[in-house]
Amino acid sequence: MFALTRYASVRRALRDWETFSSAHGVMMNEDMNQVLRGNTLCSDGDAHDVLRRVLNRPLRPVALKQLTDGITRQAEELAERLVARRSFDATTDLACHLPVTVVSELVGLPDEGREKMLVWATEMFNCFGPKNDRNVSAFPVLEQMVDYATTQAVRGKLKPGSWAEALHDAADRGDVPSEVLPVMMIDYMGPSLDTTIFAITSGVWLFAQHPDQWDLLPEDPSLIPGAMNEVLRLEAPVQGFSRFAVTDYDMDGVTIPAGARTICFYGAANRDEREYPDPDRFDVRRDARSQLAFGTGPHRCVGTSLARLEMTALFTALARRVRRFEVGTADRALNNILRGFTRLETTVA
Repeated sequence: MFALTRYASVRRALRDWETFSSAHGVMMNEDMNQVLRGNTLCSDGDAHDVLRRVLNRPLRPVALKQLTDGITRQAEELAERLVARRSFDATTDLACHLPVTVVSELVGLPDEGREKMLVWATEMFNCFGPKNDRNVSAFPVLEQMVDYATTQAVRGKLKPGSWAEALHDAADRGDVPSEVLPVMMIDYMGPSLDTTIFAITSGVWLFAQHPDQWDLLPEDPSLIPGAMNEVLRLEAPVQGFSRFAVTDYDMDGVTIPAGARTICFYGAANRDEREYPDPDRFDVRRDARSQLAFGTGPHRCVGTSLARLEMTALFTALARRVRRFEVGTADRALNNILRGFTRLETTVA
């Protein structure tokens, strides 16, 4: 495998799907590439566009406007409750609440199995990595997720009017093949959880380390959306996916041969000093809109707008109530793809 770490090379590979293909899978082992081949993440060209249009319908900014008031209200209530306690776990108590509540409700999955969604999502990303111990031990958990998507996320068990039911409607209309429905369900069930959860927790951690940057947000809440980009730049929840080289390609003087895999390291690209001067400095005034935490090009994360909405609502609510974050025990997640915290003991003042 060839590692792409510079911003320009990662961006180039992600945008050039005809050379750096996703249709051969974007994982770092062939077992997983075979499991998800043909879903939105592992397809290219017209096939990908068809699936993405269906998957993206409820996630477009215009569609999410209907959710803004509800998500804002939940964020305010959560912040009020946790700040009153003063001490909480920023991962389990704070960051998990909105993504799990919003996704489980909107996707419309049966109650049975919902409690396993976080475990499934975490282990799915372990399956994306190379063949190490975490990868091998995660595959049985992934099989449970696939079985749930196949046997439970079906007509009669889904919430009427939900995102999952809309996928079945699309298959009935012939918009997508019915055989891809289980892996499209996984597109909703997995990637939208841990990524947002880790981004929120990393934001708390960064603001605890840099109280001067937090001071700016209550004074000027208009900085909050940009601050979320800076959090994502420095602590990209997804550190990288792979691509398959269809032809020989000259990448900055190095030949990537046809048939080789490249790993596009989003986290490294986001700290490239060629793109971001003084890249290790956390600066909420920095224009970090170009950060690659959600990827770029045709496979840019479909849940980007929802993640931004949840993050912005939560930190806006916190900015009204919190002067300082102090963190205690901080347990980093050990995951083949994800970066974040499984526990972050937090005290607020």
